[in-house]
Amino acid sequence: MTFTKLFCAAALGCLMAAPVAFSPAAYAQDPIVIKFSHVVAPDTPKGKGAERFKELAEKATGGKVKVEVYPNSQLYKDKEELEALQLGAVQMLAPSLAKFGPLGAKEFEVFDLPYIFPNKTVLRRVTEGPIGKQLFQKLESKGIIGLAYWDNGFKVMSANKPLIKPEDMKGLKMRIQSSKVLDAQMRALGALPQVMAFSEVYQALQTGVVDGTENPPSNMYTQKMHEVQKHATLTDHGYLGYAVIVNKKFWDGLPADVRTALEGAMKEATTFANDIAQSENDTSMAQMKASGKTAFHEQTKEEREAWMKALLPVHKDAESRVGKDLIQAIYKEAEAAGFKM
Repeated sequence: MTFTKLFCAAALGCLMAAPVAFSPAAYAQDPIVIKFSHVVAPDTPKGKGAERFKELAEKATGGKVKVEVYPNSQLYKDKEELEALQLGAVQMLAPSLAKFGPLGAKEFEVFDLPYIFPNKTVLRRVTEGPIGKQLFQKLESKGIIGLAYWDNGFKVMSANKPLIKPEDMKGLKMRIQSSKVLDAQMRALGALPQVMAFSEVYQALQTGVVDGTENPPSNMYTQKMHEVQKHATLTDHGYLGYAVIVNKKFWDGLPADVRTALEGAMKEATTFANDIAQSENDTSMAQMKASGKTAFHEQTKEEREAWMKALLPVHKDAESRVGKDLIQAIYKEAEAAGFKM
């Protein structure tokens, strides 16, 4: 998708939306359209969360809003979608938190740090507390409003060889999202990070362009990655989550009652999306194990400690990029929940 195409799409969208924004009569007749684009399958936690938001939003606004959900990169791939949102070609996205680094909001890459969240209790203290709100505020200067944090889950490492020790990663070409922190993570393990759009990963694994990747089980299963990966280790080393975001100009231009109704719908959809994320991952893991296509290795305590020892130095290296104070603030949340970082 070229810049010209995005600009034209945005311009057309603005022209079409203008009567809605400024004419009460038109607003009464025509629904406000929210194009909600994402890059994963409809049967993932994010896909189901998007559909639940559509249902709730249309009901809460009495039909004043129509939400059109476009899954599986139907409209835009990873690298295109944020620009499309900023230009107004789409109104809503749910990109992974790693996507904001290239946009200039490097602080969001703190979510990519390996083993920064010991469990979901600590994660919730961050996403639902002051830290999460402060991070969203950094997006407003980019023309973006952050509405909610949605879980996908904790990631497993996969490849076509057993990954028992950290050194087993040495020399492997591993697909990552565009994130300096994820790049540093793979290099700390001796792997060769390869940035690649999510929609291209299955074919890259199938053809050997990359050797492996990291994903929560639901993404791995719905994209059939287990069919082209012989081994996976349940490292739970990193968190994959999403930020549901909206074009700021569009959001600020909504009638107050509509915006309030949408905020309520998003809050309810967020509870739904986060509640099903773990069950979806559990189900996906069971189905992948049953298929027999991938051998899953569960780490011993000693093996997990070895991986943590290899990866925790990435935190120190990331201080200059994501901010030492931010990392320390998350450590404090972990300690408040009973974990010593």
